[in-house]
Amino acid sequence: NDAVDYPDFAAKACEAVVDGRCEKALLVCGSGIGMSIAANKFPGIRAAHVESSFTAQLAGAHNNANVLCLGERITGTAHAAAMVRAWLAADFETRHQKRIEKIHALEKRK
Repeated sequence: NDAVDYPDFAAKACEAVVDGRCEKALLVCGSGIGMSIAANKFPGIRAAHVESSFTAQLAGAHNNANVLCLGERITGTAHAAAMVRAWLAADFETRHQKRIEKIHALEKRK
């Protein structure tokens, strides 16, 4: 119930993904939106804020999302668990790789 600076937690998790210490990260804040904004500031991170199992599955299958962001205030525990399972079970569809490369090219723009 105590307020925290969620960008600090997003940084720790995203650095672990970028450095290869883990493959994926799950981030949770009140709405999930702030975490997704903070996470997507890191090169190589593809954070998806999702609110359904379907969008969680698409985040993995189409966007190869390596960070999932959920909102604790708007998501029940069982629903959150279902979304995480859908994301983790999703197989990336390589036909989307060209789009992922274009996303990463955006990170290099000034």
